[in-house]
Amino acid sequence: MFAAASLTIALKAATDTFTQSTGINVRLSFAASSTLAKQIEAGAGAHIFFSADEAWMDYLAKRKLIDEPSRRSLLGNRLALVVPADKPIKVEIAKGSDWLKKLPPGRIVTGDPAHVPVGRYAQQALTRLGNWEAVAPRLVRANNVRNALVLVERGEAAAGIVYATDAAASTRTVVAGLIPADAHAPITYPIALVRGRSSADAGELLEFLASPDARQAFTKYGFLVN
Repeated sequence: MFAAASLTIALKAATDTFTQSTGINVRLSFAASSTLAKQIEAGAGAHIFFSADEAWMDYLAKRKLIDEPSRRSLLGNRLALVVPADKPIKVEIAKGSDWLKKLPPGRIVTGDPAHVPVGRYAQQALTRLGNWEAVAPRLVRANNVRNALVLVERGEAAAGIVYATDAAASTRTVVAGLIPADAHAPITYPIALVRGRSSADAGELLEFLASPDARQAFTKYGFLVN
């Protein structure tokens, strides 16, 4: 399975449960949804694609590379502004607010808006909130959300915009504030079988990930379950 980097911890937990109950081993490959979609387009041997946004699933659908009837949106998420745990602050993020002035000087990191879903959501939100022009010169564009989080954990960025689930899993960052959910398009995680590579095992896994047992694993790590 090719899956978005933000799914790493929760999906490992869910597939471990699946393997224990079925004996079917699952090989997972995590990266930015854009990277994975391009790899599938190039012929990589994924059976399932689990994206962090609809756009990259649409990208494969337009190229007839997914099994359309298998496609479904399983999860949701929120955006969080995080700072290093040893420099905690709290800000209220809203349109017209001066929350940016409360951040320490330094770089702000998120996924590259050109192709990483979390960066796309972040750019959309900051634009609607009227903050994009101020943030853009300070922006570090990471190649996936996990790498963005690491830069904040190391103190190499003053703040980062990541998924709330990644923030919750980190002990070296704290949430300074949540990005208003209505400032960006809904964050959804579609999943589908890759066309021409489906199998009985892949189909069984796909069904399991929509089951109550898998939902329990995802909600444990902070995902919203559709």
